[in-house]
Amino acid sequence: MPRVRKGAASRQAKKRVLKAVRGHRGQPGKQYRLAKEALVRAAVYAKADRRRKKRDFRALWITRLSAACRQRGVRYSLFIDYCIKANIAINRKMLSEIAIADPNGFDAILSAAQKAAS
Repeated sequence: MPRVRKGAASRQAKKRVLKAVRGHRGQPGKQYRLAKEALVRAAVYAKADRRRKKRDFRALWITRLSAACRQRGVRYSLFIDYCIKANIAINRKMLSEIAIADPNGFDAILSAAQKAAS
């Protein structure tokens, strides 16, 4: 049985890797060996940053809510405590959107939470 060399398959694999790292600076964008390493590193960063994105957005929503609460003379932590005690099950993303788009609605939520908590 003759020895089979994967010429076409390995060339396609190399082209796939080099295409994925196109745009990288320096040799990783041109050399296959360095391109493989760059691709692995990029995948690691991509996974980590997908997690970080969730953290960053939650921090943004909390910052927005904190500012909206401070304008109304209530601390953010007290507002969240009031919401928990009043069984208001709106997440921070929606609360921050309401605070921006509908300030009167946010005032209504805040007053309802304060009434239920006291």
